[in-house]
Amino acid sequence: MKLQRIIGLSLVTVLLGTGGCSVDKFLDVNTDPNNPLVATPSNLLPSTIIETGFSNGNEINRITSLLVQHVAGVANQALDQDRYNIRGGLDNQWQGELYSGSLKGSQKMIEAANRLNSPSYAGIGKLLKAYNFAMTTDLWGDIPYSESLQFLDKLQPRFDKQEDIYKGNASLNIQSLFDLVKEGLADLDKPSTFNPTSSDDPVYGAGNPSNATAALTQAHLAKWKKMGNTLLLKLANTVSKRDPAFARTIINAVLAQGPTSYISANTEDFEVPFGSAGNSQNPIYNFGYVQRPADMLLSQRLLDSMAVRNDPRLPFFFNQTPTPTTTVNITGTVTTVGVFTGYQNGSGAAVPTLNLTASPAINYRSRYGTYLIGSSGSAPIRLITNFQRLFIMAESALVLGTSTGSTGATVQSLYQDAIRASMQKAGVTDAAITTYFTNNPKVAILSGTDDQKLNQIMTQKWIAWVGNGYEAYNDYRRTGFPRLALVANPQGDNGTLPRRFVLPASETSGNANNAPKPTPNTTEKVWWDVR
Repeated sequence: MKLQRIIGLSLVTVLLGTGGCSVDKFLDVNTDPNNPLVATPSNLLPSTIIETGFSNGNEINRITSLLVQHVAGVANQALDQDRYNIRGGLDNQWQGELYSGSLKGSQKMIEAANRLNSPSYAGIGKLLKAYNFAMTTDLWGDIPYSESLQFLDKLQPRFDKQEDIYKGNASLNIQSLFDLVKEGLADLDKPSTFNPTSSDDPVYGAGNPSNATAALTQAHLAKWKKMGNTLLLKLANTVSKRDPAFARTIINAVLAQGPTSYISANTEDFEVPFGSAGNSQNPIYNFGYVQRPADMLLSQRLLDSMAVRNDPRLPFFFNQTPTPTTTVNITGTVTTVGVFTGYQNGSGAAVPTLNLTASPAINYRSRYGTYLIGSSGSAPIRLITNFQRLFIMAESALVLGTSTGSTGATVQSLYQDAIRASMQKAGVTDAAITTYFTNNPKVAILSGTDDQKLNQIMTQKWIAWVGNGYEAYNDYRRTGFPRLALVANPQGDNGTLPRRFVLPASETSGNANNAPKPTPNTTEKVWWDVR
């Protein structure tokens, strides 16, 4: 990895004469206990969490959301990316948001926690590290992993194979992502000198002040354990096509611990909060409403899939637009009828009107709605969720024959519970959900062959993941569902939907001795993608 990824401290050697003071005591004079040279884990935890949410929700989300046709690009980079031109431009994500951002933060937090005998912070750091490395390898394939994050000690780390990253390789001293998560979970059970509190944990810290009782602290850490175990389910689900027996073992081991061990309610979701102020808005809002409001809108493919069944999530996911033929009555009152306006990916057709300088603004494009942007960017970035866990359980029970978790649960009940959890998360009422199930038995009831049932499960999961294109992109590559036609006017490598991101030039040049040659193009599958 390149040197600009490293931010280090320079140490000056001070040579003392024959005075009566030792080197240690001399250096102590310049140590301010209120301004430590090394960040503490409590300083690193909130920034690493925010960096994790930002890296997922920023350009990684934009590109993958275009590839899975949640949205369509009509201008600037989004227009090219919509047509599969995704080469170049990912240095900021690779170098900045991941290796020098969320990955570096998690590693520094682990190191700081170890110095202070605080394994609870180290455990959280390992869970965050595993999540971010999974996202990186899922998108790029073979990556710097086991030798990375050593900073000045290893400026050019080797690239590890994705199979070794997921399953480990003792001969190469590569710890698997699964073992990294398990190690983090074990750390959360150890006595700790310092523990996270509500002041430094923006995800799970509510109600756990700095003077909290031991019981409150344990309840706080239990939420992170649920996140970790659900992360194991996610990782196993990702590799399930490549190694079904291995995935089955991991999934059954997690489910055997019971529902109190993993995320089992929407309130337990691992989601990163953002705010409505300019410097704290979530990246989905900041790009789509502040920086580039004219670049993307609702994909017609997703609109058709949701509107045909009157999916009640649609008005939460995207905003409605006035019809072009508004009317003005005799009193001057403007009457409009709300509609959803989408765009065929890659079509090059005329783009619906968007004039934000008009008063009132003229906007005939459906863009992300309140579920994704909240109030001026205050919606969270959702990373690991209850609906995801339910969809994973439904899929794995159908395909792998894994446990259904609790007595009486079935693939059918898990599937409906997953849809319900997604709809509740979006803000749909229970009555509206029940009505939707009643009116749409072809959606609500799994039927046909196992492959047809899998198509139903993955289509609903694809809809639920609007706002997290990375997860939908993983699922599509694994299963081929939902069936996504090529965009109009496809370009990119061979005019096919990309199966991976291309390594940025900064890495292939800055770490040329280790980067794969030739650089894999977007048509080459990652290891776990066997479809």
